[in-house]
Amino acid sequence: MECRLRKWRIEDKTALAALLDNRNILDNLRDGLPYPYTEKDAEEFIRAMLAADSTKTFAFAIEADGKAVGSIGVFRQENIHFRTAEMGYYIGEPYWGKGIATSAVKQACRYVFENTDIIRIFAEPFAYNKASCRVLEKAGFIFEGVLRGNAVKNGRVLDMRMYGLLKE
Repeated sequence: MECRLRKWRIEDKTALAALLDNRNILDNLRDGLPYPYTEKDAEEFIRAMLAADSTKTFAFAIEADGKAVGSIGVFRQENIHFRTAEMGYYIGEPYWGKGIATSAVKQACRYVFENTDIIRIFAEPFAYNKASCRVLEKAGFIFEGVLRGNAVKNGRVLDMRMYGLLKE
C-alpha cells in the first residue's frame, strides 16, 4: 500500500486519536502517552509537532487512503551527538503488514539525509517487537546490538535492539 509523509494538520486529530486509543500500539511505544487517548491529546501532540524547532524535530503524519494512518519522527540529538538523530514511528493496527511502515521509514530517512547535516539515524525498538525490527532491516538499517535491561515498560524490564543507518 502506498503512503506519503506530510506535515500534521489539526484536522488529523480524529484519526490520530482513533489510532492511538489502542493498547497494542501503546505497549510498543515509550511511556508518556495517555490511555485512553483522546482527540484533545491528539490535538496537543499535533500543535507541539507543528511548533517544534524545525532544525531538531522532523515530525510527519503518515498518510494512506487519504488520511493519517500513523506517525514518524526523527529527533536530532545534542552535544557531541548533534549530527545523530533518533527515529520513532507507529502505524495504526488496521494498516499493519502492508509495507507502510517500511516505506515511511525510507521516506523519512531520505528527507533527513537530503535536507540536514545529520549523518546517522538510529532506532531502539523493544527486542520483542519483531515486526518493528523487520521494518528497520527492510529499510536498510543495520542491527548494532542488544541493549540489555534497557527499559521498563508495563512493569517489565525489557531489552531493546539498536539499529543504525548512516548517510551514504
